[in-house]
Amino acid sequence: MLVLGIETSCDESSAALVRDGRELVSNVVSSQVDLHRAYGGVVPEIAARAHVETIVPVIKEAIGTVASKPDLVAVTVGPGLVGSLVVGVSAAKGLSWSWGVPLVGINHLEAHAFACALEGNQPEYPYLSLVVSGGHTLLAEVRGVDEMEIVGETLDDALGEAFDKVSRYLGLGYPGGPVIENLAGDGDPGAIRFPRPMISSGDYNFSLSGLKTAVIRYMEKVQREGSVPEARDVAASFQAAALEVVVKKTVRAATERGLGAVVMGGGVACNRALRGWMEEECGAAGLSLHCPSSGLCTDNGAMVAALGYMRYLKGYRSGLKADVSANLRLGEPVPDGT
Repeated sequence: MLVLGIETSCDESSAALVRDGRELVSNVVSSQVDLHRAYGGVVPEIAARAHVETIVPVIKEAIGTVASKPDLVAVTVGPGLVGSLVVGVSAAKGLSWSWGVPLVGINHLEAHAFACALEGNQPEYPYLSLVVSGGHTLLAEVRGVDEMEIVGETLDDALGEAFDKVSRYLGLGYPGGPVIENLAGDGDPGAIRFPRPMISSGDYNFSLSGLKTAVIRYMEKVQREGSVPEARDVAASFQAAALEVVVKKTVRAATERGLGAVVMGGGVACNRALRGWMEEECGAAGLSLHCPSSGLCTDNGAMVAALGYMRYLKGYRSGLKADVSANLRLGEPVPDGT
């Protein structure tokens, strides 16, 4: 079965063709980073307009010269920016109707939890999924294609959001994740002992807003004292604090819940320090770590197509009444307009 996946939840327009849920035929992603850089973050109205301009060319490129039409259309219906989601869902409905093929709505967060299937690296159920991105930081126990439960999540800033805010404060630019990661590579992660919020809270939730504030307070203090802190040491120390909380809580959650594998996805999963630290800690705890390549960690249509295929086989259909849900939570039924 050939599935077209469409993803427009935030600031990437993406379409991909996947055969039988695993064989990647194409995966086209059009990024809007340059459009939003001047604002230090994603501007919803600009994002929606850009999707309108790019979605058709992206889909055409993804379909390419494939002789037969797709057998199924899968599209992200949430969570995300309403205007952006509407563009993708509208395109998916039009194609589903014109081709006469089924439509399946997909939860963006859940798609990250199954992206490993595209590289033959998906563990057996149940496993723990860690989704880390600009808008989300959560842990979920995945027991099947349609059986997922959030066991921990951020109470304020997501990991990627914290990186962006610290980067903006330090004047390093947007997006903050890659900038801080690169700068931290030349710094001393032990130079400043920033707090590790909620690392011993006893639950699996996260809180990173206070860490961001601690960085700001530190910078204000040393500047009042007439010092000029090394930006690379600040970046390295902040990154170390943020990642330690995420890594330790993830490993503890998997261990305490008796899960033997961790699947990591989302844009921040591209961070090399996070990957290395997670691999080390999982190995020490006897857990297997599964993380797709960087191109499948960031938002993409391929993961949407892969999960769409799996859910179709389970009998799920959305049809032309599919609707968007900006605040859709992992594990919740996707809106189908009924």
